[in-house]
Amino acid sequence: QVQLVESGGGLVQAGGSLRLSCAASGRTFSSNGMGWFRQARGKEQEFVASINWTGGSIYYADSVKGRFTISRDNAKNTMYLQMNSLEPKDTGVYFCASSPWPTPEHPGFPYAYNSWGQGTQVTVSS
Repeated sequence: QVQLVESGGGLVQAGGSLRLSCAASGRTFSSNGMGWFRQARGKEQEFVASINWTGGSIYYADSVKGRFTISRDNAKNTMYLQMNSLEPKDTGVYFCASSPWPTPEHPGFPYAYNSWGQGTQVTVSS
């Protein structure tokens, strides 16, 4: 399995931006589909965005479309989530996840992934 470490979270005012990174260890990163999920306190985990192994297949949750951008750099074994126009409802712990499949069939669901990071806190103040 791939080991994942998120970074880049923090406290930001509404309308601000953050860039999350997910550093992966292991030789299979470039072959894995990847995803971002988040969980607000007291709420269920929700899908944010996914990217397949080539970066040619990308999906976003409706709530972040037009504001967030997912990307990956296979040479650096790193995935990113650029978050712009942040809103208080974006507050939560953000997790990156790695899929055993290059292009997961259902990338919006947690069962498509078998490795998870420990998460990074994002707090957006109003």
